[in-house]
Amino acid sequence: MSITDSSGTINTAVLTRRVLFFVILIALTLLELMVLFRGLSEPKGMDQAQLAREVARGNGFTTKLLRPVAIWQSQETSKGEATLLEAARDTYHSPLHPVLLAGVLKAVGGGDAEKWRMDESDSVYKLDRVIAASAVICLLMAIGVNYLLICRIFDSKIAGVTALLMLLCDLNWQFTHTGLPQMFMLLLFSCACFFTYRAVENTEEGGIALIPALVAGLFFALLGLTHWIAVWIILGFVVYAAFFIRPRGVAGLGGLLFFLVLSAYFLVKNTEYSGSPGGTALLALYDGLGGGEDNVMRTYDLGDAYLPLQNLPFKIVRTTLLQANSLYVNLGSLVVAPLFFLALLHPFKRASIASFRWGILIMWLFSALGMAIFGAANNTGSNQLHILFAPLMAAYGLAFLAIIWSKLSFPNTIPQLRNAHFVVVVIISAGPLVLALPRTVRAGLTTETQAPHWPPYYPFSLNTRLNQLTLDNEIIVSDQPWAVAWYADRTSLWLPKKPAILEKLEGIAEDQGYPISGILISPYSHGTRPLIQTYGEYAEYAPLVLDGWATAALRARRAGVLALQDERMKALLSRYPHPAYLNGSLLMYWSSEPVFEEQR
Repeated sequence: MSITDSSGTINTAVLTRRVLFFVILIALTLLELMVLFRGLSEPKGMDQAQLAREVARGNGFTTKLLRPVAIWQSQETSKGEATLLEAARDTYHSPLHPVLLAGVLKAVGGGDAEKWRMDESDSVYKLDRVIAASAVICLLMAIGVNYLLICRIFDSKIAGVTALLMLLCDLNWQFTHTGLPQMFMLLLFSCACFFTYRAVENTEEGGIALIPALVAGLFFALLGLTHWIAVWIILGFVVYAAFFIRPRGVAGLGGLLFFLVLSAYFLVKNTEYSGSPGGTALLALYDGLGGGEDNVMRTYDLGDAYLPLQNLPFKIVRTTLLQANSLYVNLGSLVVAPLFFLALLHPFKRASIASFRWGILIMWLFSALGMAIFGAANNTGSNQLHILFAPLMAAYGLAFLAIIWSKLSFPNTIPQLRNAHFVVVVIISAGPLVLALPRTVRAGLTTETQAPHWPPYYPFSLNTRLNQLTLDNEIIVSDQPWAVAWYADRTSLWLPKKPAILEKLEGIAEDQGYPISGILISPYSHGTRPLIQTYGEYAEYAPLVLDGWATAALRARRAGVLALQDERMKALLSRYPHPAYLNGSLLMYWSSEPVFEEQR
C-alpha cells in the first residue's frame, strides 16, 4: 500500500502505521540485544560460533570440540594413523552458517582472543552479542522478504499484519539468542519461496517459469548448505515442482542438482575424514530414533551404540504425529498459523494462491518427517524447522480469517470493527513476548549486569580463569566442551562414556603432543536434568559428576568428598589431583598441575 492516495496526497494513517512499525522494530532490537540478552543459550550455537572463529582465523573447518566418536571415525578411516589434529576437522555442521559467522567475526576482529577478553564488569561475552546481532539482521531481512512475498500473494494489509506478527513473535527472538542458524535459514527459505511463487504465477499465466524456479532451487540449495536437515525441504520442493511448475520436474531436479554440486566438496571431505558422506552429522539419527545424540557422540566405538530399528515405520509415523502436540508453540505461538490447514479447504479464486499453498504443505510434511527421524524435541533446538513455515502459514490463516470476517454482517455495518480481527490476532500472538517484557526489562535495568545462563554456563570463569590455567596446546576434558571451546578458546574433549576410553585417549594425546590438562565438570551434567537421568548417562562418572553437590551439601573445605570414595574415580583423579573452583563447587576444574588457589 502506497503512503499516497489516488489524489497524490499523503495517507496519514498508512504513514503512521509504518512509522510505528519501525519504532517497535528499533525498540525491540535494542531491548533484545542490550537489555535482555544473556549470552548464547544453545550448545550447537556455541559450537558453530567457535567453528566460525577458526574459519575466520584461516584454520579452515577445524573444530576445538573433539567428539570421541569423531576420533574413532578418523582412526577407522585412516587405519589408526590419524592424529587428533586430523580428527578435529569438522564433519558435523553444515558449512554456510559458520562461513557467514566467520565473515562477521573477521570484520570485528573476533579471531583475536585477547581483544575480546572479559573483565569483572562483564557477564555477557561480547562476541556472543555479535553472533546474536547477525541473527537479528537476518530476522529483519526475512521480515522484509516475507512482506514483499505476501503483498504479491494477497495484499499489503495481510502482508503488514504478518510482518508485525513476525516482529512480535517471541520464538523468533529466542532463536536470535541461541547462535543457531534458524534466522539465516528463515531468510533463505523466504527468498526461495518468493521465487517459487513467481514461478507458480508464471506457470498459471503461461509465462516463463523456469528462470524463477531455478533461482528458487538455488536458494533451497543454500538452505541445505546451512543445515543438513533442510534437505527434507528440498525434497518437498522437488515433489511440488514436479506437479505444479512447468516444465514439470525440471525446476525441482535443478534445485536438487544445485545442492549436490554445492555440497559435493564437503561430502567428499566428510567421507575422507569420517568414512561417511554424512560425517558425524548423520549420527543425529540417534537423537530421533536412538538413546540420544549426546550418548553416541561420547561413545568411542559405534559398535557400542544402540540404534533400535524395530518397527521403524510405526516409530516414524508416531513421532511425526507427536509433533502436533507442540505445533502451536513451534509455529511461534502465532494464533492464525494453524488456520493454514483450514485454508487448504477454501477455494481461492486465483489459481496461483491455491497452488502455492500445496507447496507449503508438501515441504512442511517432508520437514516434519525429517524432524521425526532426526529429532526435534526442543522448540528452540537446532533441528526445529516449523518456525520457517510460520510466516506463510500465518498469512494464509489471516487470509482465511479475513474471508470469514467479511461474511459477517456487523463488520460491514460498524466501520470501527472492520479490522478488529487483525487487532485481536496481533494481541494474542504478541502475548508471550509482551507479557514477559515488564519483568525481564525490570530485571535487566535494575541489576548491574545481566545474569548469564547459569546453570550450566558461566562464561567469565571459562574465558578468564580456565584460559589462564591451561596452555594453547593442551586439551580439557569436559561435559560442556562447546562452551570451553568458545569461551576459553581451548581444545576440549567431550567426556567419553567410560573412564577406560578416557585413559586410552590420554595416551594418544600425550604421544601426539596435545596433553590433557584437566577435567571440567559443570551443571550441564548434574544440574539441568533429573538425577536418575544424570546417573543413567554418566553412570561410571556419577561420583565425580555429583561431587560438587556433595561438597556443597557437606560444606567441605576441599572437593572430592564423594569422588574419592570410588576406586575408579580415585584412580582417575590421581592424574588430576588439583581442584580449582570456577564458580563454587558446581563448576569444578580438576587440574593435572597445581593451581594458584585450590580452596574456596
